[in-house]
Amino acid sequence: MRNLILIFSFFIFTGSTIKAQEFVYFGAKSGINLTNLSSDNFAKTSFRTGFHLGLLAEVPLSNKISIQPEILYSTQGTEADVITFEGNLNIDYNLEYLQVPVLAKIYLTESLSIEAGPSFNFLVKEEIWDRKTEYGSSFEFGGALGVSYAISNGFFVTTRYFYGFTNALDAYSTKFNNSGFQLGIGFMF
Repeated sequence: MRNLILIFSFFIFTGSTIKAQEFVYFGAKSGINLTNLSSDNFAKTSFRTGFHLGLLAEVPLSNKISIQPEILYSTQGTEADVITFEGNLNIDYNLEYLQVPVLAKIYLTESLSIEAGPSFNFLVKEEIWDRKTEYGSSFEFGGALGVSYAISNGFFVTTRYFYGFTNALDAYSTKFNNSGFQLGIGFMF
């Protein structure tokens, strides 16, 4: 499944240029993440600050609608008080993903657009208190909803909310869901 999605993403980025090279735009973006994990096992959680960095393409379907696939490296996680039999235990949980969102981009004005669509997330690394662990699910299916604003000369700013629909930690019977905000800046070539 993982290889199939990566191959699909590759064709979105490269295959589209063969058909309509003059209509495909490429770019890069980076920014900060404010993320969290939600679960019934947590007494309290705090947002974790991370970053994202990656590449994107924009394939216009009309004057107002585009498809925007992206490949992002994203650091996520939470700081949480875990409920145990002996009381609450504070943990610092770090998850790092290769995110592949495929978004519909709808222009409200020439510069302002909304973006929404699925995200296919592949776990690259996980740690609790800087120690490698193997509790995480290797694949997470999620969704993203955001807003982008083109500033000028190819630069843009973006903000996005994302949510993981599938269990982020499959080693536990309790469900853990990733969620968070991405605030970023980018450049279209």
